[in-house]
Amino acid sequence: MGTALFVIGAAAVVFAMIKGLRIVPQAKVMVVERLGKFHHVASSGPNILIPFFDSPRVMEMRVGNRFFRSHLVDLREQVMGFETVQAITHDNVTMEVGSVIYYQIVDAAKALYAVENLALAIEQLTMTNLRNIMGGLTLDQTLTSRETVNTKLRLVLDEATEKWGVKVTRVELREIEPPAAIKDAMAKQMTAERERRAEVTKAEGDKSAAILQAEGEKISRILRAEAERDAEVARAEGRKRATLLDAEAKADATRMVFDAINAGGGATPEVLALRYMETLQELGKGDNKMFVPYEATAALGSIATLKEVFAKEGTVKSQPAPSAAALSAQSLSRTLQTQPPAVPVRNRPALPSEE
Repeated sequence: MGTALFVIGAAAVVFAMIKGLRIVPQAKVMVVERLGKFHHVASSGPNILIPFFDSPRVMEMRVGNRFFRSHLVDLREQVMGFETVQAITHDNVTMEVGSVIYYQIVDAAKALYAVENLALAIEQLTMTNLRNIMGGLTLDQTLTSRETVNTKLRLVLDEATEKWGVKVTRVELREIEPPAAIKDAMAKQMTAERERRAEVTKAEGDKSAAILQAEGEKISRILRAEAERDAEVARAEGRKRATLLDAEAKADATRMVFDAINAGGGATPEVLALRYMETLQELGKGDNKMFVPYEATAALGSIATLKEVFAKEGTVKSQPAPSAAALSAQSLSRTLQTQPPAVPVRNRPALPSEE
């Protein structure tokens, strides 16, 4: 009888040990209650629970969109994504906003006893605070200030979940969907803005091109004017040089002629007559020219005066006057040795004797 009781007691102890032995995986803990009251938190590894006295507390967890109950509490960082919710901005635009939060349980006891359903509480807290933050921003701010919204939402959730033994590490806005009408208006605005920028860029390009062209024309005109000025200076220098050389050549020729005349005995009447005839030949080249020797004009004038005197006194009839050609030849022979060469006269008026 005693042996049977011993065997039964030993079997009960072994069964209790097997029943009370719990192995907790790494990065997970188990909240143990003794007689319905919190006793301790079983860490990773083997743990002995007293049967019928100690029992693990069940916790409701969420993975994705699925909820499940477990005796183990995961201490790793977890991600929780939410469906899009409607939020009204400060300028009364309804937006569809989806978010994702990353959190970690740092105190398993608080996570079980400070809140009834941790996953549901975090979800509802995230949605309500997201609507509050989006309601204080305009449409443009919500689209361009995602980092600001993420930071504000993380601070609010972290402060609210601290008493639940949860640390919110990161919050991200997954998507922001404005209404279709707003999206069309934004697309038109973007197109108009791009067209405006294109026009401004084109106008600036045309302006720059016009400025460069004007500067090029200005420089071209300046260079052209400088070139013309240099050319005029060069031509003037050339004319000056040519005039000087011509003058020097004439001076040398005159000097040579003068030396030759002096070497031949001086300016004799024969030399003067020869030079006079050469000058007349040079002046007579060409058409529509008439040269009258300077001495001949004086002689012809004298003849005309004598004719008038003789006509008045009536002596012309008694004695014939010498002809003008004879008088001119005599006067020319007398003055050829004493007078200078003839002076050319153009378009000479008719003398009274030639009428």
